[in-house]
Amino acid sequence: MRYERQEEISDNSTNKNDQSYNIDSVSPNSNHDSSDEFDRHVSSRKPKPQWKIARQRSLRRRITAILSGGIVLLLLVLLIYNFRFGSVQPVPLLNEDWVTVSLLPENQYSRPGIKIEQINAVVVHYVGNPGTTAEENRSYFAGLATSGATYASSHFIIGLDGEILQCVPMDEVAYCSNNRNYDTISIECCHPDEDGAFTSETYSSLIRLLRTLCQMYHLTEEDILRHYDVSGKSCPLYYVEHEDAWEQLKTNVFSDKFPWAAI
Repeated sequence: MRYERQEEISDNSTNKNDQSYNIDSVSPNSNHDSSDEFDRHVSSRKPKPQWKIARQRSLRRRITAILSGGIVLLLLVLLIYNFRFGSVQPVPLLNEDWVTVSLLPENQYSRPGIKIEQINAVVVHYVGNPGTTAEENRSYFAGLATSGATYASSHFIIGLDGEILQCVPMDEVAYCSNNRNYDTISIECCHPDEDGAFTSETYSSLIRLLRTLCQMYHLTEEDILRHYDVSGKSCPLYYVEHEDAWEQLKTNVFSDKFPWAAI
């Protein structure tokens, strides 16, 4: 029995050696064959023609140029849009030596203190009281604080001699232009007669003030309105009845031919 066991162990060892030999003898040949097959696959790939490579490079350059141009165009559009329509924070006072700041006291009837977030237009009015001065109209607005007779005021009043009073800060609401009180600046103009025509001094000061406000808030001719354009009221009367005079007034605001030196 002991002899048979040794012989069995010997046979098992021989079989393991045989298996080890077989594995060793197969593995190198298998790896060698795979490597040869991969080399043949790689060597069989044909290089791209030069014309195809050049075309691909040209296409990439063209796509890059188009994308770059598109980005530049988009930035330009955004810049123009921001300049034209971008929100410009209203400033309280117009710091010009030709404007006298004479603010109304805060009250619910003529200066409620409600803030304006953005200026989208300027509305021109006439006072409707022939021969009255800018100071007299300002005093009427100020008196509403105690009388409570109505709700009325204006950011600016231009007198018969061309003097300009600022009565309400430009970043606050003035009760003057109905449903456009909350995004416009209002200008009341004095006039000597019932027809509502402005004196040359009033007219020149109005042109100057409109030009300054349009430059400040990036406004155009279309953003200069009459009270009539807002509510249908015949105000300013002369420029409602004389459409051509109104169009000329707006043109003068942006014209370099207007006699600015005479103002």
